[in-house]
Amino acid sequence: MQKYLEKCTICPHECKVNRNNGQVGRCKSKNTVKIALYSTHNFEEPCISGKKGSGTVFFSNCNLNCVFCQNYEISQQGKGKEISAQRLAEIFLEQQKKDVENINLVTPTSYVLQIIEAIKIARNKGLKLPIVYNTNGYEKIETLKLLEGYIDIYLPDFKYSNNLLAKRLSKIDNYYEIATEALKEMYRQVEKPVFDEKGIMQKGMIIRHLILPNYIINSKRVLKWINDNMPDVYVSIMAQYFPTYNAKEIDDINRKLTLKEYKEVENFLYTLNLDNGFIQELGEHEEEYVPKWEK
Repeated sequence: MQKYLEKCTICPHECKVNRNNGQVGRCKSKNTVKIALYSTHNFEEPCISGKKGSGTVFFSNCNLNCVFCQNYEISQQGKGKEISAQRLAEIFLEQQKKDVENINLVTPTSYVLQIIEAIKIARNKGLKLPIVYNTNGYEKIETLKLLEGYIDIYLPDFKYSNNLLAKRLSKIDNYYEIATEALKEMYRQVEKPVFDEKGIMQKGMIIRHLILPNYIINSKRVLKWINDNMPDVYVSIMAQYFPTYNAKEIDDINRKLTLKEYKEVENFLYTLNLDNGFIQELGEHEEEYVPKWEK
């Protein structure tokens, strides 16, 4: 593991900093794992949370700089505590003892190597739960290939169909090309979904997309790409956007989604061949948003 971090190229930024010597690149991560919290989470998609909840581990830092990030204190400001891979393995096992449905790794990209080490340790000590890789989608193919056999469920974002929008709102280059190739690699690894008798996903992939106000065409193009490339994958359309962090200062995204915008995306979704997935409901008035998922 250490050799990979001497000249870090874990994510598409390829900063090439020596994380073993305390150098930090775009994501601000060192050679130790940094987590903000771990908990039982009941508000993921129904086939992820189920009735018992998902055993989430929220990792600090991120290789994107989204101006609207709802977890900005963790992702952008680095709130959290540094731990070892050994301690991370213990956390996985502690989560399993809580009888959760899975281990859910939230924003894990910067710590792929340490996570693999922790999964090995935990499995040797009895970890049986599916592992969920909950990512922003800005991933490097070579790194994803290292995860093959360790990850059971991929839960990636697909944020943008437009590189200029990605640059403006997340400060990244070539997002569309990188994210779509990453999605294909994730899909290759897990293929069609597998569920247990309770309807809980044991293997597979769910692509998430957050609808942004004023950018409905972006959402339509994202959905069309999924429809054209992997129509049998599960899709999760999220309507929970609200202006937070730096988005409050940006005119075209400093408001919630309107019902009209939501309905336009919903109606477009129903014209496609995407039969599997979830969509968040939006109330008749934008302030009546209800975080409910329906199939």
